[in-house]
Amino acid sequence: MPLFDHPEFDEHVEVAFCRDPASGLKAIIALHNLSRGPALGGCRMWPYADEAEALTDVLRLSRGMTYKSALADLPYGGGKSVIIGDPRADKSEALFRAMGRFVESLGGRYIIAEDVGMSVADIETMGRETAHVAGVAAGGSGDPSPATAWGVFQGIRAAVRHRLGAETLDGVRVAVQGLGSVGFHLCRALSEAGARLVVTDLNQQAVARAVDELGAEAVAPDAIVTAEAEVFAPCALGAVIDDLAIERLKAVVVAGSANNQLAAPRHGAALRDSGRLYAPDYVINAGGVINISHETRPGGRPYDKQAAFAHVAKIHDTLLEIFARADKAGIPTSEAADRLAETRFKPAGLAAAA
Repeated sequence: MPLFDHPEFDEHVEVAFCRDPASGLKAIIALHNLSRGPALGGCRMWPYADEAEALTDVLRLSRGMTYKSALADLPYGGGKSVIIGDPRADKSEALFRAMGRFVESLGGRYIIAEDVGMSVADIETMGRETAHVAGVAAGGSGDPSPATAWGVFQGIRAAVRHRLGAETLDGVRVAVQGLGSVGFHLCRALSEAGARLVVTDLNQQAVARAVDELGAEAVAPDAIVTAEAEVFAPCALGAVIDDLAIERLKAVVVAGSANNQLAAPRHGAALRDSGRLYAPDYVINAGGVINISHETRPGGRPYDKQAAFAHVAKIHDTLLEIFARADKAGIPTSEAADRLAETRFKPAGLAAAA
């Protein structure tokens, strides 16, 4: 399918297909909108079935970063990159250095950071070829997972307050799908706040750890959607909220860290029609990029974790505003979030002319 006719193409300003035969690198970098500044977004490494699947993912993810940065009021645009490969078997120094050279060739229009399948060390390897990296350990904020989890925790607090009228999470049952870096940090924060956890993951070691350390109840992956819980927190891959999931879902709140949780835009309205409250994913999971944005502060001030996490905590109030706007206008929260974000960045054509 031609790029410009792709259903996920949304006037992206640049899409770069990166191939380095020597290292085996096959990657795609997508820059969605640069009106607020250079694109900042993570690099995902995943064994996509083919290039078409990778392109769909990177187009959706990069668009989400534009909206995420706008609602977090960051001086960055939206971009994302994907590397086609198995992160358990295909990583190499040569591959990441080749990726770094492609990032450098964009002249600062894209700043790369960690995402699914990647580590801080991988990004640091890219940094040997380009200065346009973020989330590194030396002089930077490091692993963004704790900040992302902190933002999701604050978002769940806001959603529970709005939908259930509860001021605390004590006794609230949360079904967490995915116990990766973000998911496990989130579970720990929820447990400390008194929430009751139902968890699942393909990694049985992570599940066993959550059971042993946090007192979580474990269920099979295909049972998490129907788990008895007030909150469903998708923290794995996207597109988990579809017609079947909405039909089977027991929770009245959907609030998690996964990107692109809605299988299609219409599922935002379907959640509302079913009486459920959805915390738009690119709002609630913005903690990582907010944290990274604090690496470079006015006047050259060094990274300050306390200030960064205080900024992340504002996700709570941003979501309350979105929920109120959605209620007032009688629209899905996903649409309310889009409308608010779109007031903060220019469409691609206007951005190019500015």
